[in-house]
Amino acid sequence: MDKKLLAILVCPICKGNLDYDKNSDELVCRVHKLAFPVRDNIPIMLEDEARRIDGVV
Repeated sequence: MDKKLLAILVCPICKGNLDYDKNSDELVCRVHKLAFPVRDNIPIMLEDEARRIDGVV
């Protein structure tokens, strides 16, 4: 994930910061416990495309 792109992307729900999970190739919102997929280096920032994750602090 490009660091410049990661610096400007925010959660589409809360506008909070996102963390990039290299192993799953997802952008994670820790507030809403959602993981947004990255497909072909393109972040899919749609709530309907995100998966709910548990255990994120």
